[in-house]
Amino acid sequence: MFAVVKEIHGAGNAVNETTVSRKYEKLTCSLIERDISITTMESCTSGQVASLITDTEGSSAILKGAFITYSNEAKIRQGVRAEIIDTYGVYSAETATAMAEACRAAYGADLGIGITGSFGNTDPNNADSIPGEAYFAIATVQGTESFHCSIPVQSSRRAYKFYIADVIGDCLLSRISGAS
Repeated sequence: MFAVVKEIHGAGNAVNETTVSRKYEKLTCSLIERDISITTMESCTSGQVASLITDTEGSSAILKGAFITYSNEAKIRQGVRAEIIDTYGVYSAETATAMAEACRAAYGADLGIGITGSFGNTDPNNADSIPGEAYFAIATVQGTESFHCSIPVQSSRRAYKFYIADVIGDCLLSRISGAS
């Protein structure tokens, strides 16, 4: 398993939470209109993407469920093979890909989103930790795309979560509008 990784950049140094929330409202409404279901397996974002989706009325029609897999053990319990983490590291496109595919399969969703990364500090439990580096993947029946994003230093863990959620939202909106 070798993931082809697309480099992606966010919008500047910080994002506005209100703008990100509006983006997710638009995204969620588009998913509802198109009857496209989604699920997430989130590590560094701790459920932030799923939370933003559920801020929109009617999201229960498309959000099948979500996993918060903050530890390696949690990822493995939800279907990520330990060999992937051992071989490529927990902070890798391969792990993000496995996360996206595992949650999509678990819920039978149209879209599966896997997110892993390290934000403001080095993770003492994982040698591949590089602060400000995040990987995410989008799995569909057609296949899985994986992405890498370097996040500039943020003022808080919450700001890091919103920054990468913004990037993911852009990718999803682009994918959804391209599916029209």
